[in-house]
Amino acid sequence: MKRFARLEQIRRMDPYRQATEIHRLMVAYEFPWDFTRALELALYRTYAVPGIGRLLAGTAELTDRTQKRYDDTSLLLDAVVEHGFGSDRGRTAIRRINQMHRSYDIHDDDMRYVLCTFVVMPKRWIDAYGWRRMSRHETVAGAVHYRTLGRHMGIKDIPETYEDFEEYLDAYEEAHFAWDEEARRVSDATLALMASWYPRPLAPLLRTATLALLDDPLLAAFRYTPPSAATRACVRRALRLRGRVVRLLPPRRAPHFARQNREIKSYPDGYRLADLGTRPVPGVRGCPVRHVDVSAAE
Repeated sequence: MKRFARLEQIRRMDPYRQATEIHRLMVAYEFPWDFTRALELALYRTYAVPGIGRLLAGTAELTDRTQKRYDDTSLLLDAVVEHGFGSDRGRTAIRRINQMHRSYDIHDDDMRYVLCTFVVMPKRWIDAYGWRRMSRHETVAGAVHYRTLGRHMGIKDIPETYEDFEEYLDAYEEAHFAWDEEARRVSDATLALMASWYPRPLAPLLRTATLALLDDPLLAAFRYTPPSAATRACVRRALRLRGRVVRLLPPRRAPHFARQNREIKSYPDGYRLADLGTRPVPGVRGCPVRHVDVSAAE
């Protein structure tokens, strides 16, 4: 198979009717490593919205059980990509996502913003560091896939196009990014988790490298000292170099899904999708009694 054969295949597909199939080819074959990194940073930047950061701190899921929360989020979202919206596993994953979200007082604007990060941040990452840029077909398919996910989650007023998603994300961050002590605790715990995946002596270096990938508004919201210009340039140059090396490799012949990532550590003996995620108890931090409805599903 030639290096760009799969891109040619994608361009022959309909980005509206076959959106999830195209998205699956991107995630599992063309850019598996890049999508993992981009979605990590997508979820991470949502902490800088104080309402989201405080809620996540209040549940303690991302401060006390950081690895499990990371794993469960990755596995639930990945099941929809791998198996599709109409499959049993896809429906089970969406049901669990909805059950968890209904247990908390989450504003619809915040839900819409989080959905926007899933659409926008992978394209920005891949265009900057991937072995090739995303095609228009792939960009449209990604937006359609996440519009479908958003509808299954009951999110209202979902943006129509990629450009609409991007405009909403940028405006929302400009209006809502702000300092919050509880959100900073969630951020610190997430940075510590990312560093824990590698040998301990590398932890300070990995933290600095991660901060070098964050934009100034995000750094300011968490009150992190920005890395030097030289550090930022070095880290970003290394990622672009990786992309050029990957471009020279033969295309991937077998799919690689998030469940295969070595960063997933909580379930060495396997897992059931229906058992993943949180099961909040009324009266516990972050869980208002009036919102609990763990039996409902889309």
